[in-house]
Amino acid sequence: MIINTGGRTDTVQYYSDWLLNRFKEGFVYSRNPFYPSKVTHYELTPDKVDCVVFCSKNYEPILERLNEITDRFNTYFHYTITAYGTDIEPRVPSINKSIETLLKLEKLVGVQRIAWRYDPVLMTEKYTIDRHLQTFEYIAKQLAGHIDRCIFSFVEMYKKLSINMPELKPITDDEKVILAKGLGQIAARYDIYLQTCATKEDFSQNNVHRSGCMTLEILGNANGVKFKKLTHKGIRKNCNCMEARDIGAYDTCPNGCKYCYANSTPKKAVENYKLHDKNSPILLGKIKETDEILQGNQKTFIDAEDSFSLFL
Repeated sequence: MIINTGGRTDTVQYYSDWLLNRFKEGFVYSRNPFYPSKVTHYELTPDKVDCVVFCSKNYEPILERLNEITDRFNTYFHYTITAYGTDIEPRVPSINKSIETLLKLEKLVGVQRIAWRYDPVLMTEKYTIDRHLQTFEYIAKQLAGHIDRCIFSFVEMYKKLSINMPELKPITDDEKVILAKGLGQIAARYDIYLQTCATKEDFSQNNVHRSGCMTLEILGNANGVKFKKLTHKGIRKNCNCMEARDIGAYDTCPNGCKYCYANSTPKKAVENYKLHDKNSPILLGKIKETDEILQGNQKTFIDAEDSFSLFL
């Protein structure tokens, strides 16, 4: 089973103490976002978790204690660094600060376990094609040799974005091709493996690979583990990732990113953050007497025989 710690919220930046407590105690509860009275129990032990996947815009809060997880589990880290300022990502560190933190992370976990995410790619009057390409090259130049790959995707035009981000401009197919070609050329210049995430378009002619961002191949290669050959079902349309279980919660990320799909509104996330208890077994609030506790299906994806041979 793959545990995803950052699909619904930036757990690392805002809930590191809670996350570390969960792995120390060896279990976690996750509330079903569609059926709130149903809560799933997952064991957080090496024999039950094949890999722990992180996704954050700021790893600084967990760096000093990250070994409490990396010493025991296979891991992989997605680090999102975009072209946007506080006008779009109000509580995200600056580009330079983020690069500095990523380099610290690399020293702890190694190049092979870090993916730089440059997504979502969106456009406004300020964030133009030229702005994206200039910023992408600025970041790429400094991260070259320090990351496993770079992943990008184009923003999905959710209905709520018209309210949360009215300045957003739709990206045309021609603009996508121009951006993909430019990003591909820059990535090639710095010897960075560039791939898309959950996109229907094929940009392979522009040095852009098409893949999932959380495949068993990526996770296995990063950790020296051989996984079984299984179908990658994905979690949304055009997604080629392996199924994972997210232990976060929607409407809990205080970053305030205007394009965020996981928050209905930035205000609600800030309000919910006040309900967090780092000692609770569930991210938001506490377990209620009326909750129905279900045991999660934690089947392994690891090919035990082949993986064992790697360490002989």
